[in-house]
Amino acid sequence: MEEEQKRTDWLGRIGRSLADYIYGMATHESTRFALKTRGSMEHLFILITMGDLLGVPILPPYYSLRLLPYVVPQISTWKRRMLREKDLTDALA
Repeated sequence: MEEEQKRTDWLGRIGRSLADYIYGMATHESTRFALKTRGSMEHLFILITMGDLLGVPILPPYYSLRLLPYVVPQISTWKRRMLREKDLTDALA
C-alpha cells in the first residue's frame, strides 16, 4: 500500500513537471506580454484621470475625484514609474 502511494506521488510530480514545461514552451511569453500590457494600460489610465498630480490636467477634477477611491492604492507606484529617469536599456526590456 505504501509503495503504491509513493508511485502515484512520483507520477504526480512527473505530470506536474511536464505540465509546467509545456506551459513554459507554449504560453509563458504571451502571458508575460499580456501582464506587461495590462500594467501599461493601468498606468495610462491613471495618467489620464490623475494627471493633475504631475501637472498634466486632462480631465476635469470632478471625474478624478469620483475615481480617486479606486486609484489610491496605485498612486505611489504610478508616480514612481512616471517620474523615474528613462534609459535606452529600458526600451529593450
